[in-house]
Amino acid sequence: MGYIYSRLTNPTVMALANRIVALEGGQGGWCCSSGHAAQIMALYPLMEPGRNIVASTRLYGGTVTQFTQVFRKFGWHTKWVDIDDEAAIRAAIDDDTRAVFCESISNPGGHITDLPMVARVANAAGVPLVVDNTSATPYLCRPIEHGATIVVHSVTKYLTGNGTVTGGAVVDSGQFDWGARGKFPSLTEPEPAYHGLRFTEAFGPMAYTFHGIAVGLRDLGMTMNPQGAHYSLLGIETLSLRMEKHVRNAMAVARWLESDDRVAEVTYAGLESSPWFARAARICPKGAGAIFTIRLKGGYDACVRLVNNVKLFSHVANLGDTRSLIIHSASTTHRQLTEEQQRKAGVAPDVVRLSIGIEDPADIIADLDQALSA
Repeated sequence: MGYIYSRLTNPTVMALANRIVALEGGQGGWCCSSGHAAQIMALYPLMEPGRNIVASTRLYGGTVTQFTQVFRKFGWHTKWVDIDDEAAIRAAIDDDTRAVFCESISNPGGHITDLPMVARVANAAGVPLVVDNTSATPYLCRPIEHGATIVVHSVTKYLTGNGTVTGGAVVDSGQFDWGARGKFPSLTEPEPAYHGLRFTEAFGPMAYTFHGIAVGLRDLGMTMNPQGAHYSLLGIETLSLRMEKHVRNAMAVARWLESDDRVAEVTYAGLESSPWFARAARICPKGAGAIFTIRLKGGYDACVRLVNNVKLFSHVANLGDTRSLIIHSASTTHRQLTEEQQRKAGVAPDVVRLSIGIEDPADIIADLDQALSA
C-alpha cells in the first residue's frame, strides 16, 4: 500500500509497524495512536452489533472498562472467563463469538497465560485469538508462535521504554482463513467505499491487515504521529538489552521481597514458588517479565505508606519504563472495577503493583526496604 494520506500510511509510522511485525513474526500490521486504540482497531474488522468477545478476567483495568462500557455502546458484548479454565473458554464461545482476547503476561499480577491451550480452543471454534503482548514484548514471548492470530501492543510501554510516546500496534499473523466460516462480513462482503472490493478476494490471507489500514485508519482516524513513531524506533533498538536487565532485576527484587517478613505474597512467575513457574519457562523462556504484585501483611495502610515513601520508584500508572514504577492498583488503574472484577484481576486493597526498571538492583531493593520500614 502506497503513502496516499498520512491518516492511513506514513513512511516513519510504517517503518515502525514493519519492525514490530518482524519482531512478532507476523505478516502485516499497522500502528495507531495508543494501546487502547490498538484494541479497538484489532476488533473493528471482526465485530458487528450483537456479536461478542470472550475475554480473560485478568486484564488491565482500563481494558476491562473499555470492553464492558465502551464496546457495549457499539453493540459489542464481552463474556468473561478464567483464562486458565479450558472448559470455561470452550463453553463461553458461541455462534456470535468473533474473538478470544487475553494478555500474554497480565497486568498487574504478571500471570502467564497458557497461549497454546487458548489458541487451540479458539482455532477449533473458528475464531481468532487476539493477544495483548505489551508486558512481555516479542523479546520474551511471540504469541503467533503459540497459535495467536492477532497481537496488539501499547507501544507506550516496553517497546519504546522511556515514557516519551503514546502509541499502539496491531500485528496480523497472516495465517487465518477469514472466509472459511462466513463470520467476518467486513472482510468477505463488498466494501461500498472501495467500489465493491472484497478484501478476502483482493488480498487473501492479508485481508485483515489491508482492511485495518484502508478502512480502520481511514474511518476511525486513530493515527500515530510520525515523531512519536521516530522515538519508538529509537527505543526498539535497545529492546533486547533493556528486557534482559528488566528481567534480571525483577528476579532479584522478587526473591528479596519473597524472603521479607513484611510481605505476605509475591506474584512474580519467575519464582520457583509461583504456580505459573513451569508455564513461564515454556511460554516465556527468556524471563517472566518485570511486572508483578506484592501483598503486604500490614494491609491497605502499609500499601499507602510504601507508595508514599519510596524515593527511587516513580508513583505513576505507566509500566515498562526504564525507571522503576509503583502503583496501588485498587485505587488507580483498577479503581473503576467492581470488587469482584478486582479480585478476578488479582487486585485488592492490600496489593501493590511494581514495574521493575533497569537501575542497580541493590538500589531498587534499598528503596523498597526503607519505604516498607517507614
